[in-house]
Amino acid sequence: MKTQLFALVAVAGLALAQPQEPMKGGMMGRMMGALPANMESGHNPSTAAKVKLGRMLYYEPRLSLANDVSCNSCHDLASYGVDGKATSTGHKGQIGGRNSPTVYHAAGHLAQFWDGRAADVEEQAKGPVLNPIEMAMPSRAEVEWRLERIPGYVELFKQAFPGEAKPVTFNNMALAIGVFERGLVTPSRWDRFMQGGGGLSAQEMSGHHEFMHSGCASCHNGPYLGGGSYQKVGVMNPWPNQLDLGRVGITHADKDKMVFKVPSLRNIEKTGPYFHDGKVGKLDEAVKMMGKHQLNVQLSETQVTNIVAWLKTLTGEIPKAYIEKPHLPR
Repeated sequence: MKTQLFALVAVAGLALAQPQEPMKGGMMGRMMGALPANMESGHNPSTAAKVKLGRMLYYEPRLSLANDVSCNSCHDLASYGVDGKATSTGHKGQIGGRNSPTVYHAAGHLAQFWDGRAADVEEQAKGPVLNPIEMAMPSRAEVEWRLERIPGYVELFKQAFPGEAKPVTFNNMALAIGVFERGLVTPSRWDRFMQGGGGLSAQEMSGHHEFMHSGCASCHNGPYLGGGSYQKVGVMNPWPNQLDLGRVGITHADKDKMVFKVPSLRNIEKTGPYFHDGKVGKLDEAVKMMGKHQLNVQLSETQVTNIVAWLKTLTGEIPKAYIEKPHLPR
C-alpha cells in the first residue's frame, strides 16, 4: 500500500519537487490548482441580495429551538470557521459526536460532513437546523413559521428570491446560506508564492519537499489540499479510535469502514483540534499520526517541524468585511 501511495505521487510528478524550490505552475500548479475567488454553483447562482440574506441567516440564533445556537456558534468565521472544541455544544448543552470542520473552502469539497452525507453546502445547511443535538428545530414548517413572523426577513427573502409566490421557505434559507458560504475563501502566503509573489524560507521549502516525498499529497491535493476524496484512516496501521466507523454508516458497504472525507489543509494551523473525533490538539502530533497510520513512515522531529512550517504558509487571510456580523432583522 505504501508503494501504491508513492506511485500516485510519482505519477502526478510530485516526487520531482526539489527541497530548494517548490514548482510554481506546471505539474505542481495542476496538482494543487489555483484557489478560486468564489466557489460558484451552477444551480445556486450568487446575487448580492442572496449573499446579504445568507450572511444574516448564518449568524441567526432564531433558527434554533432555544434561540441560542447559530451556524456561527460551531463554525466561528472570526476563528477560521471552527469553535476550537473537540466536538461542539448544541441544544441544551448536548455534545456532538464529531469535530465541527471549518466552513472556509468547504463549498469546494466533493461533499459535506465527515461522511459525505450531504452533496453540497446548500444541503448541509439544512442538517444542523433540524438535528436534535445541534439546533433542534422540530420541522421545516416551524423554521418557515418563525421567519415569516419577522418582517425584515420577509422583505429580504423577497429581494433574494424575486418573483417567487412564497419566497420564505426552508429550501431558500439553505440556498441563501450556501451562497454566502461559497464566498468564504482565504488566500494565503502559499498562494502568493505560487503566483510568483514573495518567497518561502528554507525551512518552509524543506517542509514542502517532505510533504511531497512522504506521500501526503496523494490525498491532500487540489486547490484546497484536501476535500476531494474519501480515504480510510489507519490504512497502514490501525487508527487508535475505532468507535466511529465513518462513511459505512451512510453507504452500508464494508469497504467504507473507517473511511472519512479527507479534510482540507488550508488554515490547518488555526483549525484544531484535529481529525473527525477532535482527539488531537497539536498540529505536529497530527502530522506524526498521519505518517504512522497512513504511510507507515516514522517522521523525524526535523521532518515534522519542517512540514508544520510549510503548513503554516497555508494560513490565509480572513475576509473581515465579508464576514462582518450583520444587524439581524426584527
